Amino acid sequence: MRIGISCYDLPAQDVVELAVAAERAGFASIWLGEHIVAPVSYDSTHPTQPGEGGAHGTADHNGRPIVDLRVELVDPLVTLAAAAANTSTLQLATGIYLLPLRHPLLAARAAATVANLANGRLRLGIGSGWLREEFAALDSAFHGRTARMEEALAVLRAAWRGGPFEFHGAHYDFSPVQVSPHPVPVQLVLGGNSEPALQRAVALADGWFSSGIPTFDEARRLRDRLEQLTDSAGRAAHLATTWRIAGPDPALVNAYATEGFEELLIMAYDVWIGTTLEERIESLENAAAHLGLRQAGLTGAAR
Repeated sequence: MRIGISCYDLPAQDVVELAVAAERAGFASIWLGEHIVAPVSYDSTHPTQPGEGGAHGTADHNGRPIVDLRVELVDPLVTLAAAAANTSTLQLATGIYLLPLRHPLLAARAAATVANLANGRLRLGIGSGWLREEFAALDSAFHGRTARMEEALAVLRAAWRGGPFEFHGAHYDFSPVQVSPHPVPVQLVLGGNSEPALQRAVALADGWFSSGIPTFDEARRLRDRLEQLTDSAGRAAHLATTWRIAGPDPALVNAYATEGFEELLIMAYDVWIGTTLEERIESLENAAAHLGLRQAGLTGAAR
């Protein structure tokens, strides 16, 4: 069992400080989410939340809007590059990176750069996006974004194999180019709780990342469905799974551990608390001690 931290809506310097403190406290990973821009108003609704959207209608799990003008938006790969330079063992991941809003060659080079700085500790968690108004602001088609993402994944794989390659698809078409002269160790992780998203992860990804914070029962259902799909597909490689959970509760962590879950994420807003850096570090270290991370090292087993 590994325990990491999922963060969003933090300034870049705060994320780097959190990463340094998390590694020292015994957390295994840090996952950084993103939006590129915050529309002043929007009608889109996050897929994990029912009801209408609007500027304040789509709330994060701490009750704050996922996107509004108060939210701190940072580039995840730039920020994780800084975290990589200040840590040595912490796994660094995007959770998630909006691939359909970038050309995959640009994304491949950026991720390869961070992977080099992190000595192979980067996991690129990818999603198709849900905020229609964000796509409109960036002059990118919302319709067809999933098909673009799937094709972009093939471009990333080809780019990271190292050496020249070419690609001729419905959405991306280019003659031989090279992103890296040697293989680049980046794990691709796909998110999403819908049936198509689960099937896509089994078919195309190295790992899967839960969208939102599923309940314990829902997490077991999703885990079982992923196992069924993996068996049906005859997939030989293990599909690593990562799960956000409702809070830093040792009893809850033990419940997941008993069920065989391999990596859990607690939310940064539950453990990175305070008005000063010293207060935030103390809050994080108290949570780590409460979860038994100091005794268990990087395994993160609660006691």
